[in-house]
Amino acid sequence: MELLAVDSAAPALTKKQGFRWLKLVNVNLDEPLANKPYGVEYGRLDNGLTYYVRCNSKPKMRAALALAVKAGSVLEEEDERGVAHIVEHLAFSATEKYTNHDIVKFLESIGAEFGACQNAMTSADETVYELFVPVDKPELLSQALLVLAEFSTEVRVSGDDLEKERGAVMEEYRGTRNANGRMQDAHWNLMMEGSRYAERLPIGLEKVIKTVSPDVVKQFYRKWYHLENMAVIAVGDFPDTQTVVDLIRSHFGNKVPANDPPIIPCFPVPSHEDPRFSCFVESEAAGSAVMISCKMPVNELTTVKDYRDLLAESMFFHALNQRFFKISRKNDPPFFSCSAAADVLVRPVKAYIMTSSCKEKGTVEALQSMLTEVARVRLHGFSEREISVVRALLMSEIESAYLERDQMQSTSLRDEYLQHFLRNEPVVGVDYEAQLQKTLLPYITASEVSKYAGNFQTSSSCVIKTIEPRATGIVDDLKSAVLKINTLEKENIISPWDDEHVPEEIVSVKPNPGYIVLQTEYSNIGATELVLSNGMRVCYKCTDLLDDQVLFTGFSYGGLSELLESDYFACSMGSTIAGEIGVFGYRPSVLMDMLAGKRAEVNTKIGAYMRTFSGDCSPSDLETAMQLVYQLFTTNVEPGAEDTKIVMQMAEEAVRAQERDPYTAFSNKARELNYGNSYFFRPITIGDLRKVDPVRACDYFNNCFKDPSTFTVAIVGNIDPAIACPLILQYLGGIPQPSQPLLHFSRDNLSGLPFTFPTTITREVVSSPMVEEQCSVQLSFPVELKNENMMEDVHYIGFVSKLLETKIVQILRFKHGQIYSAGVSVFLGGNKPSRVGNVRGDISVNFSCDPQISSTLVDVALDEILHLQEEGPSDEDILSILEIEQRTYENGLQENYYWLDRILRSYQSRLYSGDIGVSFEVQDEGRSRVRKALSPLTAQNALQRILPFPCKQQYTVVILMPRASLLKRLKSVFKPSPQSYSRDVKILVGVAGLAMFAIVIWKYSRNTSKT
Repeated sequence: MELLAVDSAAPALTKKQGFRWLKLVNVNLDEPLANKPYGVEYGRLDNGLTYYVRCNSKPKMRAALALAVKAGSVLEEEDERGVAHIVEHLAFSATEKYTNHDIVKFLESIGAEFGACQNAMTSADETVYELFVPVDKPELLSQALLVLAEFSTEVRVSGDDLEKERGAVMEEYRGTRNANGRMQDAHWNLMMEGSRYAERLPIGLEKVIKTVSPDVVKQFYRKWYHLENMAVIAVGDFPDTQTVVDLIRSHFGNKVPANDPPIIPCFPVPSHEDPRFSCFVESEAAGSAVMISCKMPVNELTTVKDYRDLLAESMFFHALNQRFFKISRKNDPPFFSCSAAADVLVRPVKAYIMTSSCKEKGTVEALQSMLTEVARVRLHGFSEREISVVRALLMSEIESAYLERDQMQSTSLRDEYLQHFLRNEPVVGVDYEAQLQKTLLPYITASEVSKYAGNFQTSSSCVIKTIEPRATGIVDDLKSAVLKINTLEKENIISPWDDEHVPEEIVSVKPNPGYIVLQTEYSNIGATELVLSNGMRVCYKCTDLLDDQVLFTGFSYGGLSELLESDYFACSMGSTIAGEIGVFGYRPSVLMDMLAGKRAEVNTKIGAYMRTFSGDCSPSDLETAMQLVYQLFTTNVEPGAEDTKIVMQMAEEAVRAQERDPYTAFSNKARELNYGNSYFFRPITIGDLRKVDPVRACDYFNNCFKDPSTFTVAIVGNIDPAIACPLILQYLGGIPQPSQPLLHFSRDNLSGLPFTFPTTITREVVSSPMVEEQCSVQLSFPVELKNENMMEDVHYIGFVSKLLETKIVQILRFKHGQIYSAGVSVFLGGNKPSRVGNVRGDISVNFSCDPQISSTLVDVALDEILHLQEEGPSDEDILSILEIEQRTYENGLQENYYWLDRILRSYQSRLYSGDIGVSFEVQDEGRSRVRKALSPLTAQNALQRILPFPCKQQYTVVILMPRASLLKRLKSVFKPSPQSYSRDVKILVGVAGLAMFAIVIWKYSRNTSKT
């Protein structure tokens, strides 16, 4: 978030000038921050509409657009609860110029995918419509702005439009009625008690969604959608801003403002001195948790002093969270995880929030620990070393932002201007903010930071809540815990924080460098390959896409599929157990401090057929990242009893949480049907966990990352070879080879996973007990790609999956109005990475819906897929998916992640035989051939070739349905019904009248409904 305006008196800064040579500024704390946002063409039309226009070239030939409306669910009357969100849905359905979701079809035709590039959200205070569109053709920007103009005043609200959209909104509503939704609703109501916000969740009421009239919806739209309450934001790769301003004036300027629009009221949230306590029991909860929230008015950010205070507050939360992390890594910790943050809940109120997850029956202990730690800060403050660690972290973050100040994504800039309009947050130039932080941070003291612990007083509009799957604590227990810690603090009995010893160097003795055995240049992809003396293969590609990013991944063939079934579960836990102990030679809590001020991280993964490590670092911290890789290969993780106790306890809690989740039985059945009952796909049980041998698990992990000669490493980013190559030789080339080869596997001789897809039709209903009814559907087909067509069919299956997803959404949502969204996924990961043979897998269609019509919608989806196989898609369908794929491809070319993935896939291609340049070109040629050949006929042929044809002869369907209560099942015995298997059923689990709470911060989730 940018917060300051550039001081016009500040000297101009050279674009590539390094942060470390950035000059400090003279600070006047009382100096006001500029109201005018920096770097943007900003103004108002005569009719009151505000506009923001900025040129930004990342990504190239794209624009991030938005229409912001200062009208949300808090403005609704009782009979309108949910109408603000319904208006948002209707906007994409029909306007005066567009009908029958033509807006969606048009945007997809230019490559703006529904959901990803055209979306909207409704919160309590505002509604925002967002588009991300190509602008490589002059007319596209104008057409996209016309769509936003239609949203502003021309949304059509007819009876037919409303009826078509009710089903989608109802399905979105049903999706919020799971465990998280119920907890979040109850939590919101408790926090907002006494305010109108408590009764104005954006999703609304079921009865309103089902019965509200077009007149009521139209009345809300006309009452609150006024141009003076709106802003248009356009950030993108424009030749100039004036042309865009003229387009905005052309599309919006002729709209007539209302004569006397209503003033948007402010709804206060009352404070309370006495804390509120609540114990929530949610039978489907993922685990036990504690949340402490303290509400306060939103601070104005108007002066440099306000900004300094914001920095100090940020330092407080970083320091507190580092303590919480260290506590969670101690022996027998009071919680598994804990974090604190400040968040703006609604326009007038923000909150300090602490949230922890803990073991069952451990909520009171967790609460006491959380309160104790804040009290410890109030009594003794943070140490200077803790503050120096946090200061280094924040300095590193602003340095990264400064280095990439000319490479910010247009969507990020758009979001800043949205907050300027909706929240009056000042917008800065990164240059000045970097100067300011560099000037201020060294002088913010530990005592200044520590004082923010005073905002966590239980007398400051505090709400303390626990959540448990089964009731073990009561409110009196919570009150006693608060009284106990308050007494200890009053009597000054709480001891100071004890800092851990932190080593200075990650690698205490630098290894002898290796040397280059072979160097190869691949000019067609701009990459260089090195074969090192220890056998490791390293390929690096220098880019200028982000100035402060280097990405890398190393992989080796051979993974969990090579293990005996008796070893599988133990070894699959290796990464988890080793990670808790410390895979880089230091405990995670110590390593966190060692890496303070450095942007470098490395992660590991052990899959079925590969072992990988991957990392992300700043170019200036490449040595640190390479040191971490060296430590990974030279550290022997040895588990102790206390080390593994907490890991296994967390794992058991996770398994129990899955068993409580109604979706677990559903996903387990889908895996069982599609892949057989293989131990690799079978869900882990408590019994499996208790058989895990931690020593065996860590031994396996150690061996997985021991032999450098089996690994290929790809590095992509802002690399200077003169600096990077010596580091690669020292830390990667310096990894010693083991005395005996370890885990050497040929990709063609790996053990394949045992999985089979049913040869006939299988339809199963999984009935699961639920607090409130949910229904989910998975429709799956077997897929087999023939070896002789592999390079084309790999691309065809991508186009086919996107085609199926688009058409199923069109049919089930836009035509029948019965789903909220649908996804189509392809799974080919069960195949070993051999260079020969066919590839088997599956393609699945997933959606949620009303339980009563789930089977009917499955049949509708099957009919549509069969129609595509028999008749083929339309020319418009093909053009749309080609455009979406091309736009995704163009965006990828501008990202380091894309290039890293392409290099890895070139090495892992079945055509690779030592030359990645060749396999890279073959993949590109395959894509080009498929794009040129793609037509309704070739797509139809691909659907027949890749899927069973006709599709209705071989598939599986799994439907999750609510299980009827015992009383209802008994009644059904005496009153049989031919449709009783699909009746709506609500069942109550646990104690009647339970209250639920949320541990998820809801700023962009619970109080937000997205289209």
